[in-house]
Amino acid sequence: MASHLANIFGTEQDRVNCSFYYKIGACRHGDRCSRKHIKPPFSQTILLPNVYHNPAHDPGCKMTPAELQQGFDAIYEDLYIELCKFGNLLELHVCDNVGDHLIGNVYARYEWETEAQTAVDNLNTRWYAGRPLYAELSPVTDFREACCRQNENGECNRGGFCNFMHLRNASKELVSSLRASQRLERRLHPPAQDQSAGGWDPSNRNKNGAASRQRSASPRRREWESRG
Repeated sequence: MASHLANIFGTEQDRVNCSFYYKIGACRHGDRCSRKHIKPPFSQTILLPNVYHNPAHDPGCKMTPAELQQGFDAIYEDLYIELCKFGNLLELHVCDNVGDHLIGNVYARYEWETEAQTAVDNLNTRWYAGRPLYAELSPVTDFREACCRQNENGECNRGGFCNFMHLRNASKELVSSLRASQRLERRLHPPAQDQSAGGWDPSNRNKNGAASRQRSASPRRREWESRG
């Protein structure tokens, strides 16, 4: 019996725990859900809810697709640079859904659980774009299962109201550049061997170095603030 319960934990067969929460880190029923949402005590993944707002969802938006992509790339770069300060950032995903439980959600997965916890502890004292950030550990481990496969094939008829993740993708060139910068930074400034000490904290970057996409002169970078 115990092994059976362990095998179905967090799946659709589990009648106690919410499968949606464990699969995508959010549930459209929220606190009204009839099944349990047990927040993980430790995880490699963090969630920043309601961070990104796609201007394209505004009926009055007149931006071109190129302008929308450029604006999103700038936000993605800001998030990546800030989040990789806390450790080895393996994945960064931004939801383009419009349902209340997924709108603007940002998910980041680190190499170590201690890095994720360090990110949560630090980000819960921060503001971005004039709004306070709220960070929490997320149970999501496999984003392939969390994403809407029909949307990836251009076949989802629920659009932004789908209960699975519809991701907004940054330009491939930007993602490749950011990942290369992080790899180089980690080679130049290796992380501490004891990951239990809270993960890796990169040193200040040289603005002319390939590893330093720091944007202190950019207005977007100035949107990051401490809550005091």
